[in-house]
Amino acid sequence: MPCSKLYPLGPIATLALMVFMGLVLLSPSEVLAKDTLTLAVKGEPAEGYDPTLGWGRYGSPLFQSTLLKRDESLNIVKDLATRYELSGDALVWTVTIRDDAKFSDGTPLTAEDVAYTFNTAAQAGGKVDLMSLDKAEAKGMTTILFKLKKGDSTFVNRFISLGIVPKASHGPEYARKPIGSGPYRMVEWNEGQQMIAEVNPHYYGEKPFFKRLVFLFTDEDTSFAAAKAGQVDVVVVPQALAVQTIPGMKLHPVKSVDNRGLMFPILPDTGKTTDKGAPIGNDVTSDIAIRKAINTVIDRKSLVEGVLEGFGSPAYGVCDGLPWDNPANRISDADPETARKILADAGWKDTDGDGIVEKDGLKAEFTIIYPADRSIRQYLALACADMIKNIGIHAQVEGRRSWDEIHQLMHSNVIVFGWGSHDPIEIYRLYKGSLAGTGSNNAGFYSNPKVDEYLDKAISAKSYDESLEYWRKAQWDGKTGFNAHGDAPWAWLVNLDHTYFISTHLDVGVSQVEPHGHGWPITANIQKWKWID
Repeated sequence: MPCSKLYPLGPIATLALMVFMGLVLLSPSEVLAKDTLTLAVKGEPAEGYDPTLGWGRYGSPLFQSTLLKRDESLNIVKDLATRYELSGDALVWTVTIRDDAKFSDGTPLTAEDVAYTFNTAAQAGGKVDLMSLDKAEAKGMTTILFKLKKGDSTFVNRFISLGIVPKASHGPEYARKPIGSGPYRMVEWNEGQQMIAEVNPHYYGEKPFFKRLVFLFTDEDTSFAAAKAGQVDVVVVPQALAVQTIPGMKLHPVKSVDNRGLMFPILPDTGKTTDKGAPIGNDVTSDIAIRKAINTVIDRKSLVEGVLEGFGSPAYGVCDGLPWDNPANRISDADPETARKILADAGWKDTDGDGIVEKDGLKAEFTIIYPADRSIRQYLALACADMIKNIGIHAQVEGRRSWDEIHQLMHSNVIVFGWGSHDPIEIYRLYKGSLAGTGSNNAGFYSNPKVDEYLDKAISAKSYDESLEYWRKAQWDGKTGFNAHGDAPWAWLVNLDHTYFISTHLDVGVSQVEPHGHGWPITANIQKWKWID
């Protein structure tokens, strides 16, 4: 892929860099201090830093601490919790927390705060999946009972992802001025520009080496230029730029379960819309032959080598390599001959010689939408459009500036989405029929009763180990499923390696396999970061 030619700084990026340099130079003694780190790793949430509204849902909320967390090997370890156990009927979790935890304002963190956090998040209707929670009850200062409506084999993952907020000071302004018990506390946030955090003096855990963190919220071009100018210590870059060198910095690639894929609208266009007026359905992608042919012709290895410069791997499902992945998801791809046969057998033929196949007067055409500020998604969309052109399918590629625009288009157009979680509940959200059209979950309105049955069995399984069989069968049971052998509601493309450049003086230890990039996954072990002279 001709990626590098898209990166020379244009006038806008140059202006942005000048603004960025101005921000940095405003307080040079602070930014350049040895105990201060400057990071340009994206992750500024429009909703703010309130865990009950979804902040930190992929883990490591930084300002808040969680009951449990994952170590470098993704093992579940204790954080606030000192003990946790599930009742014999799998309907009540009992968690005991440490008695010495305090929020950054010095107030004690108690069981009441934990219960309040979970009950509030459950009622918020946000991005925290607490559908199985009936209620959380504090018993004394350090014990919480989590009573479930029904068994949920994934519920323990909410103990890892939901940061605890203080009941006494939590309110509408919290997201902009968070108070938590994590290793750092926010001291200043200029939205769209930068955020400054300092060590939480009341943090109960290992004290971080760096007293201050400066997060810069600049676009990809500006961040890369700033790194080359020596103004940041950690910068995340598109994989296409990871082959370059930056004086004083070293490449730090991190394996991830972060993926990219094409999401297809499954329903035909019958004129229906959502309650927000977004059109539903696409007459071309609702034909399973179109979706299967695209899955078959896509050359995933070429995408990894051409778009990601080798920093990634082919993706055949949403959870490649995780314990709930079904190895049967792997297909023979990069096969235009078989793809053409799939189309021909389904009645798609080019009768007018324009290079585009038709069926019943309908041309095989649609639009692929991507977020305009995500260069890798743009390159993937363009590359896929080129690959499917070879089998007579025409795709118009369009970038959109805002997610509001994309949300209006995502039920009727093909979207380049990214997912990837340490929690199998993500599979449930993406493929459960009853969640069709709820936010970005199952945006294509996919539904298969047998898949729903397996998903429900996975959730209600008595144990994590018991659930694995059903997660895998939902993908493919030999006859049906949501992978490319089955209904093919997605064409998964690539799994990303997250590519960072870090100062040669910075030791970040062992980074865990990272989830999808919301938030700052690289900071999961920030207490272990050190500066080496």
